[in-house]
Amino acid sequence: MLIDSHAHLDTEHFKKDLDNVIERAEKEGVKNIITVGVDLESSIKAIEIAHKYTGIYAAVGFHPHNAKKIAEEQIQELISNASDSRVVAWGEIGLDFFKSYSPPDIQIKVFKMQLEIASELGLPVIIHDRDAHEQVLSMIKEISKSKQLKGVIHCFSGDVDLAWRFIEAGFYISIPGTVTYKKASKIRRVVAEIPLEYLLIETDSPFLTPYQKRGMRNEPAFVRFVAQEIALIKGVELKIVAQRTSDNTKRLFFNEF
Repeated sequence: MLIDSHAHLDTEHFKKDLDNVIERAEKEGVKNIITVGVDLESSIKAIEIAHKYTGIYAAVGFHPHNAKKIAEEQIQELISNASDSRVVAWGEIGLDFFKSYSPPDIQIKVFKMQLEIASELGLPVIIHDRDAHEQVLSMIKEISKSKQLKGVIHCFSGDVDLAWRFIEAGFYISIPGTVTYKKASKIRRVVAEIPLEYLLIETDSPFLTPYQKRGMRNEPAFVRFVAQEIALIKGVELKIVAQRTSDNTKRLFFNEF
């Protein structure tokens, strides 16, 4: 059994063949998929998809790229939608100082607000962190002083030391298809040195297609290539990676174990 802990099934890339995409994932042993919102509209679509397909769940949130566009009424509507039975997380939220489509100060304000909302709702967070490692880590630690907070660093891009610091703050590390790229030495070292008990796997579909399917649209079925690469790096059987990462995902998002 495999779980794709992060996909974007609401995007235009899947508009014409989502049924087939889900069917291929099931054939590859992908039992669950978490489809993740980036704004109010995509979050609502994620919930609709989660209700339509067995084994799919949703996350709702405002991506840092969209921070400058958020209105108060949108926040309140998203909070209302977060009570839906298919919603298992608040995300994708965080900071992106690489592209900075929204000004950094606004990103920080919106990120803090969403961390607090997620904590109050009792939802784990899915965090986007690009070129903002120290800021993200310090904000997580600050919120955690007074509120309960748990989650995952999606599509991890840091080094081993940073991974341990996030883990110590109570977060999981999610490994995407980039681990299959032979020149991606940093993430491959993270996989080699961080125990399976702290790892999740994801596709971030339709983005970050694994090397084995380069040139194609990424989709949840391809999460198998991520698991296979982790198994190869760690020198363990695929079924062990599948079981451990699935258990971690269920523990974080579904409160199992």
